[in-house]
Amino acid sequence: MTRREALEKLPALKVELENMQAGRPYNAHTPEMYEYRDEVKKLLRRLNITEYHEPTMYSITRELLSNSADDVYVEPPFQCDYGNLIFAEQGVWINFGCTILDGGGVYIGKKTLIAPNVNIFTAGHPLDADERDKWEYCKPVHIGERCWIGGGVTICPGVTIGDRCVIGAGAVVVKDIPSDSLAVGNPAHVIRKLNNSDNKNE
Repeated sequence: MTRREALEKLPALKVELENMQAGRPYNAHTPEMYEYRDEVKKLLRRLNITEYHEPTMYSITRELLSNSADDVYVEPPFQCDYGNLIFAEQGVWINFGCTILDGGGVYIGKKTLIAPNVNIFTAGHPLDADERDKWEYCKPVHIGERCWIGGGVTICPGVTIGDRCVIGAGAVVVKDIPSDSLAVGNPAHVIRKLNNSDNKNE
């Protein structure tokens, strides 16, 4: 069963997906949700065992990331929850070992570069253990145009990173980063502004 067929045949799935994308509590562990994600895992397996630059690699990427630009490049291995909730614009490059939990929607602007082993998470869980057993939630992540997300960076749910930012390797981004910023550390913090005349000779 394809993802489209699953939506048409499993009304309970549609309810959970709508709640997930709207930021409302939802149950990720229903049989319908497992079945839906299983179809994604099949695509991921095909992508991750394909020889580099084979034509099938690009066709699988287009099917998996059906709401992204046609020229978005993904270097396997790659992992995601849904794929069609990644909205990457033209010229985006995603390097080895990236994991994107995209239930809340991940929006990536034009010509942004994502280095190896980057984690982008939209999924969150209640702090209370009893509540955590019952439901989870998602918050979207927005990354601007022409950013460089360094190796091993983790971007947490609900974060917005502005245009032309550089996020240093290993940073953990838990709060919004304004455009034209260099941010490093855990938690990530801005250490200088970029892309203006004051910095040209530094």
